[in-house]
Amino acid sequence: MKAQYMIFFIYGKDTFRSREYIHKMVEKFRLDRDPQGLNVSFVDCETQTAPAVAESLLTMPFLAERRMIILRHSLSSKQANLQETLRALVEEKKIPSSNVAVFWDTLDAWKTNAAKALAERLLQEEFVQKFDLLSGNQLVEWIAKRGEQRGTTIEKQAALFLAAHVGNDIWYLAGLIDQLAAYASSSKDQSVHLSDVRLFVDEKSDDNIFNFVDALVAKRGASVFAMMREQYRERHDPGYLFAMVVRQFRILLEMRDLFDHEDSLQSETMAKKLELHPFVVKKSLPFVKRYSLAEFKAVYDELLMIDIQTKTGQGDQSLLLDIFVGKQCAV
Repeated sequence: MKAQYMIFFIYGKDTFRSREYIHKMVEKFRLDRDPQGLNVSFVDCETQTAPAVAESLLTMPFLAERRMIILRHSLSSKQANLQETLRALVEEKKIPSSNVAVFWDTLDAWKTNAAKALAERLLQEEFVQKFDLLSGNQLVEWIAKRGEQRGTTIEKQAALFLAAHVGNDIWYLAGLIDQLAAYASSSKDQSVHLSDVRLFVDEKSDDNIFNFVDALVAKRGASVFAMMREQYRERHDPGYLFAMVVRQFRILLEMRDLFDHEDSLQSETMAKKLELHPFVVKKSLPFVKRYSLAEFKAVYDELLMIDIQTKTGQGDQSLLLDIFVGKQCAV
């Protein structure tokens, strides 16, 4: 049977759920089509040229029937010629039917005409999935479902408390729920109650975690590794620490992007625009100028690869996190 032409458009501000969706796609593709791991390619459209991206899309599978190409930042890229090239490839159906093209972006609105035109064309495809930030009942339902996936039941009042005090920071919530599930596993009913959540969630930010992440951003190697060991002693597992690192670099990336466009913004205005707690923005602001936007994106992409390697069984998260920290803190 001839392979079908397939294009996916995955986008939206909820980067945790969109990334999880991509992971599941990659995992299923590798299981069904690519057990040797030779035909999945991640392409960063912000750093690659239009010809290089086009070549990746047009390259045929190697010793397999299918090939999957995940294009990151295809619409948020500032390369108008790249977006025009991609739109032409889609419209003219030049992408080989053997290839699965996944357009993945973390925005839901685009400024340039080229990006808007590409988005308009992609929205006509059959496989389109938007991931908006969760709120209200949807967020409470996600918290309950995440608890079930981790083998526990989060009672309604506990879920409501989490939604109210943590908000839609899904990266932080996911790590927190992992901790709560581990804690609940030792209880009689193995459920998460409001009293349990209050032990883990302070209405004020967790200074120890912030200090750890801030030391990492500031490249204070000795302090970072000492803090990591302290976090492990406090029963914070590598998954939780990794989620916090990703969360902080995502915040810094968003702040840097906003800063580059509007460098006179005050922290309060920045917090409102990014829908973040003012304390988080104020504490993170001194580190924004330490990295360029491109450097933040490179770090974020490296964290993405660690997440993929962990979830596809290609590496131990604790070891990968240690290597990442060592690399970031290297002089």
